[in-house]
Amino acid sequence: MSIEGFCVVAGVTLSRWTMSYFALALLALLSAEGLMATGFGFPAAALEAPETLVLVHVVAIGWLSLLLCGALFQFVPVLIARQLYSDRLPLPTLVCLVAGLLALVCGFLQLAGRVSPDVPCFPAAALLLSLGFALTVWNLGRTLWAARPLSLPAYFVVVGLCALVATVILGVIFALTLGGTTTNATLVDLTAAGLPIHAVAGLGGWLTFTAIGVSYRLLAMFMLAPELEGRTTRGALAFGTVALAVAILGGTVAICHAIGPENRVGIVLTVAGVLGLAALALYGHDIRHLYRERRRRKIELNSRMAGIAVANLAAAAVGLAILAATGLLERYVGAVVLFVGFGWLTGLGLAKLYKIVAFLTWLECYGPVLGKTPTPRVQDLVVEPSADKWFFLYFAAVWAATLALLVEFPPAFRVAAAVMLIATAGIVAQIVRTRLLANVASERRLPAGAQMPRLLVSSPKST
Repeated sequence: MSIEGFCVVAGVTLSRWTMSYFALALLALLSAEGLMATGFGFPAAALEAPETLVLVHVVAIGWLSLLLCGALFQFVPVLIARQLYSDRLPLPTLVCLVAGLLALVCGFLQLAGRVSPDVPCFPAAALLLSLGFALTVWNLGRTLWAARPLSLPAYFVVVGLCALVATVILGVIFALTLGGTTTNATLVDLTAAGLPIHAVAGLGGWLTFTAIGVSYRLLAMFMLAPELEGRTTRGALAFGTVALAVAILGGTVAICHAIGPENRVGIVLTVAGVLGLAALALYGHDIRHLYRERRRRKIELNSRMAGIAVANLAAAAVGLAILAATGLLERYVGAVVLFVGFGWLTGLGLAKLYKIVAFLTWLECYGPVLGKTPTPRVQDLVVEPSADKWFFLYFAAVWAATLALLVEFPPAFRVAAAVMLIATAGIVAQIVRTRLLANVASERRLPAGAQMPRLLVSSPKST
């Protein structure tokens, strides 16, 4: 059964604030790309510079985390065929996350001397972001707990949420230390050496592992492919979970107990990296199987672009292994992070968002009258030939930006970032047109009983 048919039969309730999450996430993405195009942060500044940290967290929290939270509030119920634990919590969650991100950005700008140091930005950011992500974990955790036993994609989300908890704990420690709230020696050591662990927990655990779990189900639904519950999927889950445990727990113990005077974290991360590569190899095998076994012979734009994003993930994994083996990882880590963040996660996010917005808009507008009157299809809400050029331009710009970092030519990077901004704006324009039903012929747009959806807020009634 397709995702449309499943949701109509199951009576899935729309998450009221998911579109607001998506809108603010896209605004953060456009802002980050605009800053990169103007030379703000890396590579014009060092990786550890406050300006770079602003960029990293606008992308990681403002774009990717808001996108993922909004998607999970809507699609975790689809994964487990149950309603979300609370439909009221997503709004205060969103407020806390956005306010916390703004406070965190101000804290980094304080370190750069751009904001007055009198305001306690880091403690405020620690409090607000902790509360926002705690509400996220509570709401999704209670939803998943009530649906045991879980499917394999849902277990990926569970592991991703655990990684989110670790990411937030480390982030709070960093914020309190950088803000001067604590001078505890152990926490200072963890702040000084724990950035790789924080990055692995956030980028590899919360964002990538959760995205992998959701992609298993969404790709299968959107391409009418068989669900994967076999050994390779279980292997990807097992290897990935162990890799994250080794990196996060092992790395933290290594720092706190000073194991190895020079490479106390390096050895742990190497072991975790080998396990992680095994998990990604199995995931790649599964995705290839989904594409080959799909019943929808014509691959839609969102699935084609998701395929490019997965290919970018594979390329990033191979490149990471080569750079680590040749001792060049530290020199080119900025290029790797950019490629993972924009080539894989952002590429996948934009591709799935293009389909998700169309599907949720169709479900909200036409689901209540389905079977009572002729309605457009989900694909009638989009015009793929108008959008595909923006996606291809976006990926080409990401590849060019990564190459510019590898050859260490910042002017070319800024040009590529500007092209990324233009391409992303083109994709966003297509998504907005979809939400406004602008691509549907006027005589078919609103049949009897259908209502025009609002741009940023969805009607929560079941279909």
